[in-house]
Amino acid sequence: MVENAPASPPEPEGSGEVKALVLAAIEDNRFAFQQLMDMHQEKIYRMIFFRVRSRLDAEDICQDVFIQAYKNLKRLKDPDRFTGWLFRIAANRIKDHYRKTKVRAIFSFLPDVERDTDAAAAAGERMDIMENLERRDFWDKVHTMLERLSRMEQQVFLLRFFDDLGIREISEVISKSESTVKTHLYRALKKFKDDKAFREFLREAVS
Repeated sequence: MVENAPASPPEPEGSGEVKALVLAAIEDNRFAFQQLMDMHQEKIYRMIFFRVRSRLDAEDICQDVFIQAYKNLKRLKDPDRFTGWLFRIAANRIKDHYRKTKVRAIFSFLPDVERDTDAAAAAGERMDIMENLERRDFWDKVHTMLERLSRMEQQVFLLRFFDDLGIREISEVISKSESTVKTHLYRALKKFKDDKAFREFLREAVS
């Protein structure tokens, strides 16, 4: 067992309210589900956007996440786990997005005009990204730091510090035990503890 691993944070405020809204939504109360959307949409969008780096794609995926959640809500056995369940749906939709992107890449022989149009549209998207996410140099540093982590460490680190999920919620998203989540999170933090680049990264994050 890893000593000094980060402790599981307390239950978030409003968790009882989330449970009540989930139970109401399961009974086809659309207003309750809309409230759940309002409570979670910003975090879900932020999670998706950081991974796909396209505002339009992130909006589409985010919308699909809530559509899937609404359709499958009655399958959720434990309303207390709604948030983790929702993030797991988002993680799966992101995987689907990358699969589709790889398939589209196979057809890179599209006419030059169409390729140019797509490139222009993509450039327009990047110029229209949320104001606080436009610092390319900052995000380049973030990705450089993440490359030092294993795949599991990256996933846990992002979910904890960028998506603000608790240990239990992360375990639900990645289908691993809480002790496994703590171990990988501890390893990720340990790698950066005395690293000068990591300290610079933290200064960038709060500047």
